[in-house]
Amino acid sequence: MIKHKKNLQKTVIAISLLLLSTIGFSQEKKARIIEDFNKNWNFKLGDYPTAIQSDFKTTDWRTLQLPHDWSIEGAFDKDSKTKQAQGFLPAGKGWYRKVFTVPANWKNKSVSIEFDGVFKNSEVFINGHSLGIRPNGYISFGYDLSKYLNFDKKENVIAVKVDNDAQPNSRWYTGSGIYRNVRLVASEKLHVGKWGTFVTTPEVAAAKSKIHLEVTIDNDNGIAKEFKLVTSILNAENKEVASFTSTEKIRAKTSEKKIHDLVLNQPKLWSTENPYLYKVVTKVYEGSKLVDDYETPLGFRFFDFDAEKGFSLNGKPTKILGVCLHHDNGALGAVENIHAVRRKLKILKEMGTNAIRMSHNPHSLEMMQLCDEMGFIVQDEAFDVWKKKKVTNDYHKDWDAWHKQDLEDFIKRDRNHPSVMMWSIGNEIREQFDSTGIAITRELAKIVKSLDTTRPVTAALTENIIEKNFIYQSGALDLLGFNYKHEDYKDFPERFKGQKILASESVSALETRGHYDFPDGIKAWPTKHGAAFDGNADWTVSAYDQVKSYWGATHEENWKTIKKQDFMAGTFIWTGFDYIGEPDPYPYPARSSYFGIIDLAGLPKDVYYMYKSEWTTKPVLYIFPHWNWKAGQEVDVWAYYNNADEVELFLNGKSLGKKSKQNDDLHISWRVKFEPGAIKAVSRKDGKVVLEAAIHTAGEASKIDLKADKTTIKNDTYDLVYVTVSIVDKDGNLLPNANDLINFEVLGGGKLVGVDNGYQANLDSFKASSCKLFNGKCIVIIQSNGKNEAIQLKASGGKEIPISSIEVKVQ
Repeated sequence: MIKHKKNLQKTVIAISLLLLSTIGFSQEKKARIIEDFNKNWNFKLGDYPTAIQSDFKTTDWRTLQLPHDWSIEGAFDKDSKTKQAQGFLPAGKGWYRKVFTVPANWKNKSVSIEFDGVFKNSEVFINGHSLGIRPNGYISFGYDLSKYLNFDKKENVIAVKVDNDAQPNSRWYTGSGIYRNVRLVASEKLHVGKWGTFVTTPEVAAAKSKIHLEVTIDNDNGIAKEFKLVTSILNAENKEVASFTSTEKIRAKTSEKKIHDLVLNQPKLWSTENPYLYKVVTKVYEGSKLVDDYETPLGFRFFDFDAEKGFSLNGKPTKILGVCLHHDNGALGAVENIHAVRRKLKILKEMGTNAIRMSHNPHSLEMMQLCDEMGFIVQDEAFDVWKKKKVTNDYHKDWDAWHKQDLEDFIKRDRNHPSVMMWSIGNEIREQFDSTGIAITRELAKIVKSLDTTRPVTAALTENIIEKNFIYQSGALDLLGFNYKHEDYKDFPERFKGQKILASESVSALETRGHYDFPDGIKAWPTKHGAAFDGNADWTVSAYDQVKSYWGATHEENWKTIKKQDFMAGTFIWTGFDYIGEPDPYPYPARSSYFGIIDLAGLPKDVYYMYKSEWTTKPVLYIFPHWNWKAGQEVDVWAYYNNADEVELFLNGKSLGKKSKQNDDLHISWRVKFEPGAIKAVSRKDGKVVLEAAIHTAGEASKIDLKADKTTIKNDTYDLVYVTVSIVDKDGNLLPNANDLINFEVLGGGKLVGVDNGYQANLDSFKASSCKLFNGKCIVIIQSNGKNEAIQLKASGGKEIPISSIEVKVQ
């Protein structure tokens, strides 16, 4: 009978409205304190071991706000130790230091600091005490500060050493420093542990869904505690829709896992078209006192990978239309800013992208949150290297000591995000070529499944011959990811019988925005690795989709193959955006990649519209190139379109004929002898006009055109506005060959934090107050400086063009 009564204590005490009436859910003050810890840090390049001391002087150190990347502030150097892979930008060592106080009433709390990412080899000190080191620059981590803190008005000194000196250590741009957000967290000594919740939905249906919540409770008190654990499910309108309460006990100085199971009737499902989000609010009470509250994202969705039918989401066949992304944010470098990430994802969403591969390392918390909110399927990837190195000082040096903890922390941080639908344990890992790959693959898959069995484990493989691929032979992968090999896809169902298959990386085609070499067939790098690329003297690559790497395909070749193969779950294009570093095939001065569908400045290349015409149902008609050429020059005019039977092209009102896509064509084209005026396309369906598109010959420069991506920003010192700058004629036509130097001045509530023009060989600083237009365009990035004043951007060129300005309101 006693045992029966104890079990009853863990049953449901109240559901939904009853809980609200007994606890007063919406009126309670938050118990957990989470403070932005990014502001008022001191920073200096170099090595300063005595900076951990309280009396250390920082009079010659910079004061700055995190996140911060010192590499992006440096000059490009052909002899940089980071080499071509990291864009010839500097690395080295640096120290951060901050003096702060905590209130007296925190003395009996558990206080911790959370770092979302420090690149790399960080060591954190509080009041002279080392809290620990973390070699991996992409992993989020934290430390308990409680026993070392001074309280009330006594000062505390936190110091962070960052050592990114051993180079090269990456195949792409990493940045250097505390480049992601930092928080200070204070809670009562009885609280939810770090990443202490794990929510799953073991059954999902339109009528009813089950919710399973595992909560790790930490008791830092010296005595055992009895407490009430309350779980509330809130919908997107912040209204409680289900709840569960239990009474629990926990021993002193321990962590224990508690279980709650709930049911929600008629849940709204999360999908890429309608990413509906709930949240789980976990509350801990001692008696009637709320001692902790913790929020966890929740999305109801079910998905399946099938060996014959590919991928489905919520029972609906869905092709994964994905892109690979590196972590940098263009001119901001590695600095993570949620507004920069949102802009990036918005541009991709408008193209029709529904999935992101986090290449080739854990990405930021903000990226994960936005993929949840905006509706992207995520392939979450942990490693680019295991024990066998790819470059001299990469992660292989830390593998033995750190891979288990890094992988566990990666899974724990991200496993509650509904957008995450597969775990990748490695990219192009060298152990796939020898028998050591078998044991390591099994070990990593076991670690993942010890923490999450709701998603498949995959890896991005390069070898599709079974006898040569030891990662495949391990039998530990639930989903096979293959990089490239598009010409072999048709053979995969027979070669890999019964296996679920995904194109984890594809294409690697090259383009420079707005540059056109008139086509003479598909161009590839020489098949012999390392041979010179017969490219252009100005380091450009034609924007027509006809240049590809020797290992890859053009965009059209790949998509034609993928769309015909039902068994292929989908594709991840290399890459969504150009990124700093890896400017293959060109050497210095090329400093950023050519692979993006969108350039480094966030300006779409022409092939963007091929994807938009194929990956969206919104009517598309897009023609290119520009219409400023030499008289009589033969120009290839391409058109991407959808939702139409045919397209008719006109030159100065004269029809050049109607064309339509044949077989599996993805574009149509005309060869046109240039004459000034206008080239115009008209798409029709069943004889009725769907869309019209025209390009006019631009005349003399008339003004600097400024277009901001938003009209207001918050005065919170974080919000960003991106301004696209171009030169236009009196009729507003872009001058497509303009390369004027534009000078910028920012007044009021903002500061200039980046400029770029998308040119892969542009060696001007990303932090300059001027930028040369490239093929008519560049961008300026302005960040709130905290002043409650309207922001004014002034742009000036040569004497012939008047100064232009634009105003952005601050709220």
